[in-house]
Amino acid sequence: MRADMIIVGAGMVGSALALALREQGLDCLVLDGGPLQVEPFEGNAAYEPRVSALSMASQRILERLGAWPGVLARRSCPYSEMRVWDGSGTGSIHFSAASVHANMLGHIVENRVVQDALLERLHASDVRLLADARLERLRHSGDDWLLTLADGRELRTSLVVAADGANSAVRRLAGCETREWDYLHHAIVTSVRCADAHQATAWQRFTDDGPLAFLPLGERDGEHWCSIVWSTTPEQASHLMALADDEFSTALGQAFEYRLGQVLQVDRRLCIPLRQRHAKRYVEPGLALIGDAAHTIHPLAGQGVNLGFLDAAVLAEVLAQAAGRGERLADERVLSRYERRRMPHNLAMMAAMESFQRLFQSDSLTLRLLRNTGLGLVDGLDEAKALFVRQALGLSGDLPDLARAR
Repeated sequence: MRADMIIVGAGMVGSALALALREQGLDCLVLDGGPLQVEPFEGNAAYEPRVSALSMASQRILERLGAWPGVLARRSCPYSEMRVWDGSGTGSIHFSAASVHANMLGHIVENRVVQDALLERLHASDVRLLADARLERLRHSGDDWLLTLADGRELRTSLVVAADGANSAVRRLAGCETREWDYLHHAIVTSVRCADAHQATAWQRFTDDGPLAFLPLGERDGEHWCSIVWSTTPEQASHLMALADDEFSTALGQAFEYRLGQVLQVDRRLCIPLRQRHAKRYVEPGLALIGDAAHTIHPLAGQGVNLGFLDAAVLAEVLAQAAGRGERLADERVLSRYERRRMPHNLAMMAAMESFQRLFQSDSLTLRLLRNTGLGLVDGLDEAKALFVRQALGLSGDLPDLARAR
């Protein structure tokens, strides 16, 4: 089977790219190792452990791809405030959407909700999908790539896009080099029911062992729910995972200083080792990496999927412009335009998250005093905070057309 372009991975970022390319009139085939089925949504179903903090830029992209109504029809929670404080001191900072005359900072949405909303659009389109297709081999064949699947089927294309996640098979099989390091932390993720309402606010406390975030979820049967991401040492994570639910709830409430009252209920917990990874190059002739296949960052600010959606929108824009000029889409000079636009932004975000992480993990008394003083000072600088909010919302910077306000 031949295709002009093959996207490997139909996750959130790969699906968004496929829809964006269709909007631009470009033909592609999407393959994925899963069944690519849209599951019926039950409003009272348990929350998925993994969620994303979708920025305004990501919302615009999903709106223009026709997937946002599917998100709203399932379950999402807008938030308009963010409160961050140092658990080892008195420093704190507060961000508000009102500072930039916006109604909200973003939406907390379960990854499965976003995925199904995108798949729904893909199934309703003429995009070709190949489900239960696990990539086994990838090799050059003349000017093309030859993809061999686990069941022996072979596919041929001039352009492969890797959207198959942090452990990308495409990146590995193509021999793309990465820079990566272990954070020496694990993240525990789950959903919890709290005694008090979350106030449409994302909460984050920096503990001695790592950051703890409570992200607001939509109410279920009048109950107050949050998604948590608790980053801590592997030893502490192992201890916390071994606790009974009531013991874990008590430990969590204490670590969070009971800002939302008692933790009354906890869902299934996942424990995820944290590792930062960045490809040395996003492109080579006939190949492009996007989303987590190109870069993974600490979940500190929930920016991973937002970076991925911007990758997809920029790559679609670059390819559409090249097609309009009659250029060969697999040409490295064409693909490098995507890399030049996205790599500096992604590296800057990764550096900022790394600096934040190191600052709050330091045991140095001097740094503790500086960060507490600094948080207090920045909290009083309204314009500085507004700049941060604009960046987080996607209201500034080199934005692709799909993410711009109109």
